[in-house]
Amino acid sequence: MDDRIIKEILKFRDERGWKQFHNPKDLAISISLEVAELLENFQWSSSEEAVAKRMSSIQEELADVLIYSILFAETVGLNLDEIIMDKLSANNKKYPVEKAFGKKEKYTEL
Repeated sequence: MDDRIIKEILKFRDERGWKQFHNPKDLAISISLEVAELLENFQWSSSEEAVAKRMSSIQEELADVLIYSILFAETVGLNLDEIIMDKLSANNKKYPVEKAFGKKEKYTEL
């Protein structure tokens, strides 16, 4: 993860004195709420239609999800690069290319 982006997010939070409100529970709730707002862009539309008509809103909501996720990781002391690489490694084991290529099934069904 780009350290400059993380520093800008933390600077924005700290300049406003918001760290006091950023506990894991409330940040997790905020992530969920922002994901719901992202999903709202797709309600009653095809994926193609939503992307064509609502890209600005999709972009804003995805940014909110990512910002809250970064704040959550920082609050609980997680290293984003490390946890993402760990998850990719685990997924590589669950979904080996020779079994998963071109398939949508869950790893337990491959």
